[in-house]
Amino acid sequence: MSSKTKQKSGQNLPTLPRFVKKHSKSGDGPVIVQVLPELVRGGVERGTVEMAEAIIAAGGKSVVVSNGGPLERYLARCGAVHHRLPVNVKNPLKWASTRRRLGVVLRDEVADIVHVRSRVPAWIALPIAKRMGLITVSTVHGRFHTNSALKRVYNGKMLKTDHVIAISNYIKSLITRAYFGVEERLSVIHRGVDIDVFKAGQVSQSRIIRFVNEIALPEDMPVVMLPARPTAWKGHEILLEALAGIKDMPFLCVFVGAADGRRSFIESITKKGVELGLEGRFRLVSAVEDMPAALMVADVVVMPSVTPEPFGRVALEAQAMGRPVIAFDHGGASESILHEKTGWLAKPNDADDLGNCIKAALSLSASRRRKLARDTRSHITASFSTAKMCRDTIKIYSRLLAKAAIRR
Repeated sequence: MSSKTKQKSGQNLPTLPRFVKKHSKSGDGPVIVQVLPELVRGGVERGTVEMAEAIIAAGGKSVVVSNGGPLERYLARCGAVHHRLPVNVKNPLKWASTRRRLGVVLRDEVADIVHVRSRVPAWIALPIAKRMGLITVSTVHGRFHTNSALKRVYNGKMLKTDHVIAISNYIKSLITRAYFGVEERLSVIHRGVDIDVFKAGQVSQSRIIRFVNEIALPEDMPVVMLPARPTAWKGHEILLEALAGIKDMPFLCVFVGAADGRRSFIESITKKGVELGLEGRFRLVSAVEDMPAALMVADVVVMPSVTPEPFGRVALEAQAMGRPVIAFDHGGASESILHEKTGWLAKPNDADDLGNCIKAALSLSASRRRKLARDTRSHITASFSTAKMCRDTIKIYSRLLAKAAIRR
């Protein structure tokens, strides 16, 4: 990891306690093992890499166990250790073998804390971690569905740890309504955004031009952007309905990531847009590598998820870039967007109200837009930065380690 990365990751981080361990002659920093299914490009995975950097910067050793993926190289760059195991396999008949292999990793790495970030890893890792007397932590990143006894038991495994982290107050409320006896060891740590990467002043004109050219974006056309996975609950169709109500205004809607969906998904959106009279007013494009550059061309970013978002990282990234954000007033979005200050919160699943909010955003004067950009940036810097997320998590690790040391 470069010195620049260390400085960024370690900004205001508490130092992890050091111990004299069985297999060392002097005080070592704690070994923290994060376990997740894969290292693909998602919020869980990015958060894992960010925490790996922070653990090292705080004086610990960072170990990650997953089935691998494109983000492996980022772990190598920051100095973390990665072990590839099939902790993503949902077949319970195969868990015992993986558990034995994971036990070897935990023993050889002299692990202190095992931090699980998904349900299958929890079922595989927690039994062996408990047997070895290790500290356990879990982060609940998604909604818990408890509509059957089996599902309740399956999801509840994530709560069988020394401490549970929920990524939003919305997720915390779902947990505490469905399970008792968790609250005293449950914390909310909102996901963070890298405010050094998602910073308007850091994006060069050449990067913006590259993105514009890649999607053949017309000049001088206000852009309404929805960056999301190609799945129906992200709200592509209800956004089209909202735009149909304000189609007297100039705009081009760009669905970033939608072109990566199945043919049926793409055809459904296209058909819906044409039926609403929006032909030529919307565009489906593939996911982009340079999201900060893509956000620079957006006049408004919309996150119209018809099912409540567990958190909604897009809202953070857009606000960090000084872009107004619009979402429905439910789930995690309600916690990161300040209505009419950093964006708008529309009535849940109300296309008309969503359209009115988009109209208000597109009608902003230049001075009002500049003020909103300052407000959104300040809001994210103060409450939703990666540094804050890492700092709060390191504090939990330190507290658990101190308690364990007293017991020993």
